Amino acid sequence: MRARRAPFRSLPRRPLRTALLTGLAALGLTAPLLAPGAANADVPPAPGWTLQWSDDFDGPARSLPSAANWQVDTGHNYPGGPANWGTGEVQSYTSSPDNLALDGGGNLRITPLRDGAGNWTSGRVETRRADFKAPAGGTLAIEGRIQMPNVTGEQALGYWPAFWALGAPYRGNYWNWPSIGEFDVMENVNGINSVWGVLHCGVNPGGPCDETNGIGASRACPGASCQSAFHTYRFEWDRSASPNVLRWYVDGQLFHSVDENRVGARAWADMTGHAGYFVLLNVAMGGGFPDGVAGRATPVAATEPGRSMLVDYVAVWTRGGGGGDPGPGTPSTLHLRPGGTLGEATGTASATTLASASGTNHDGAPNTPQTFTATGVNGAHNGGATQFDLLVDAGSTVANGQQVRVSYDRTGDGSWDRTETYRYFATDPVPGYEHYTQGQGLKSATGEHGTMRGGTVRVEVWNAIGNGPSTLGTGNQSVVRIPFG
Repeated sequence: MRARRAPFRSLPRRPLRTALLTGLAALGLTAPLLAPGAANADVPPAPGWTLQWSDDFDGPARSLPSAANWQVDTGHNYPGGPANWGTGEVQSYTSSPDNLALDGGGNLRITPLRDGAGNWTSGRVETRRADFKAPAGGTLAIEGRIQMPNVTGEQALGYWPAFWALGAPYRGNYWNWPSIGEFDVMENVNGINSVWGVLHCGVNPGGPCDETNGIGASRACPGASCQSAFHTYRFEWDRSASPNVLRWYVDGQLFHSVDENRVGARAWADMTGHAGYFVLLNVAMGGGFPDGVAGRATPVAATEPGRSMLVDYVAVWTRGGGGGDPGPGTPSTLHLRPGGTLGEATGTASATTLASASGTNHDGAPNTPQTFTATGVNGAHNGGATQFDLLVDAGSTVANGQQVRVSYDRTGDGSWDRTETYRYFATDPVPGYEHYTQGQGLKSATGEHGTMRGGTVRVEVWNAIGNGPSTLGTGNQSVVRIPFG
């Protein structure tokens, strides 16, 4: 029933530069990313994850998606459920191949249409399975590779494509939303170059998830716009972290997270304690979200029908849950947080300043670094390597280079058992964040990894060269993945 809500208005703060679109994929946070504009590919491999379910929409053109995987929703509401799907949208969903069909090239195509009388139709499907759930102590990932309807401006008013999940108890009830939970992996309205990720929970109106708005965030799609190319949208429910946390990504870049403490134990238990979730894909027309963003009722006379959402694949993975995860309070994915700590993302973007190298070469030797530390780290070394994606920006300064050193103290006794210094990253003199990853390569490394028991991880970042300061993204911006679990 996607959210009887007023519009969520958090528009992108600042589009991130995407010199390395696959930076976070290399961290093992997501399945390896495909080129955003590529038309079609199989479900990608995901080392370290177990594929639980997928559909890559192979089949003849104008055929319906697999009946073994999907059920088709029709009309203006579920039987006995809220009118207009509970959101005020105007279209009627159908099973016509004009609205809902495979394209013969490995994609599902959902196409809104308007007839001569001004009535709209479109398509909506949901997985037959409704048991997608993070295993105890592990993580669930729901991912889709999607091109939003390629329409913008006045012609896009009213378009509302979505890729989302609803709690299983909603089926057959239709009046227990939002307590059963809703994870909006990708939403978009009115052809804006932005992806929204939203959590719905608790009670309506108000409650811990601020219904009917939900707890959401948005950002521009990396590189090519959301409408002009395929992008990968991913949601993770992590029960290996303490507190448990939900995360949203686009093309491997984290843009939103919500942890258990933010909504409280009762609401969290209500939305996670049931059998699991089912996944939905649809393109609505009109309703509370697009109307609110547009400031008027949509669609309008200028809205152009026939622009399709294309879905390359949908896949569900799990990881962990059977031992071998990092110890309590020790997620393997650590964000650089304000105040010099490493841990779960704060949920908001922030930044800190890296002092100028003042024209002196500090390659390999930290010079007034910004330092971030995690203590009490537990876990067995998984045989992998340190990986990171730091957002850095030298503004308009020429010839700056940022450098990172990651150190491991396995027992927290003050001795560094493993220290890794990576080659510096030469930022360009154009304002805007760039991605500094482990792909720059190791400059030097000492010591060996081993089991962490109450250990410490330290990350130091500084300007190795140049004559000006730089900016380092923190909060939910920069991430280090330690090889444990």
